Order: sequence, then C-alpha cells, then structure tokens
Amino acid sequence: MTTTVIERKWHTTAEVAQMLGYGLSKTKMLVLTGEICSVKDGRNRRILPRWVDEYIERRAREAEMEWSA
Repeated sequence: MTTTVIERKWHTTAEVAQMLGYGLSKTKMLVLTGEICSVKDGRNRRILPRWVDEYIERRAREAEMEWSA
C-alpha cells in the first residue's frame, strides 16, 4: 500500500503573511497593490507558492541593486 501526500496548491493571505514574517495588513496591501499576485476565489484571495517565491526574488534583486549602487 502506498501513501499519497497531497501538497497544498494555494495559500491564504494569512498563511503568506506568516511565511514572510509580515503582518496581515501589510500582506493584504501587497496583494491589493499587485506586488504579490493572487486570484479571487469566492470571497477569498488565494496565492500560488510560486507567486510568493517571485515576490521574494524580486525584493532580493531590488536589495542587491541598492547595495551595489
């Protein structure tokens, strides 16, 4: 018998806030301004893990550019 592990496909705004170490208000603002991509699913917003990764990578590049300037 094999066990299948189902990985989460979506994150809530609250989960993303916790992952990033941000407050919920800041994370919601990042979503509303489009800095973190999201999709509306009924009354909720859902965020793909890769969109969180893209945000982190973009912020890291911006920081590196500031340091090298």
